[in-house]
Amino acid sequence: MMAARPQMDHEISVITNELLDMTNLVEETIRNAIKSLAEKNSDLARQIIDGDEGIDDLEDKIKDKCLKFLATQQPLAGDLRYMISIMQMVRDLERIGDHCEDIAKYTLRFENETYIKELVDIPRMADMSARMVKNAIDAFVNKDLRLARKVWKADEEVDELFRNIYDELMGIVDQDAKKANQSVMFLFIAAHLERIADYATNICEETVFAMEGNYEME
Repeated sequence: MMAARPQMDHEISVITNELLDMTNLVEETIRNAIKSLAEKNSDLARQIIDGDEGIDDLEDKIKDKCLKFLATQQPLAGDLRYMISIMQMVRDLERIGDHCEDIAKYTLRFENETYIKELVDIPRMADMSARMVKNAIDAFVNKDLRLARKVWKADEEVDELFRNIYDELMGIVDQDAKKANQSVMFLFIAAHLERIADYATNICEETVFAMEGNYEME
């Protein structure tokens, strides 16, 4: 049993590093999705859409390694929860990539339009969501329960910002019905960002599960 531990630690380290690589890619994708929107950069939007397959491939690769680890190493307790949590996390990261792809598709729909307003809160919301994702994974890798719970609480700020965006866009529609189409699309984009933040809280819950065996966040 003692001889197997170094091999287990090595495999865990490899999988963890690939999780970090995937997280970095997803964080960059979130930021680029909103950059493409703010700058009406259709080429960047198309890169994000084309790049989603790469995120999908990383999910499959990491999950396969986790399953192989579970089958060959037969881990117990903490190592078992750690691998189960990673499989849940890469699923959440893949779904975040899907939301970014959807945002990029909205950018293409806006390609020949003038925005009804300057984008302020949506880029701010994207930055908050991207930082939540990064910090959530950092909390997991560093076994930092305090950070995990801090990120989990930060979701309240994103939800509040979403409500503000909703109120502002509905106010624009009330004043000018011709602006309804863009207002609705901006609202959908904000909803995608709100869901990204929700996935970050899922990752925080998995961190608590991996370390303590429960999902108690408070």
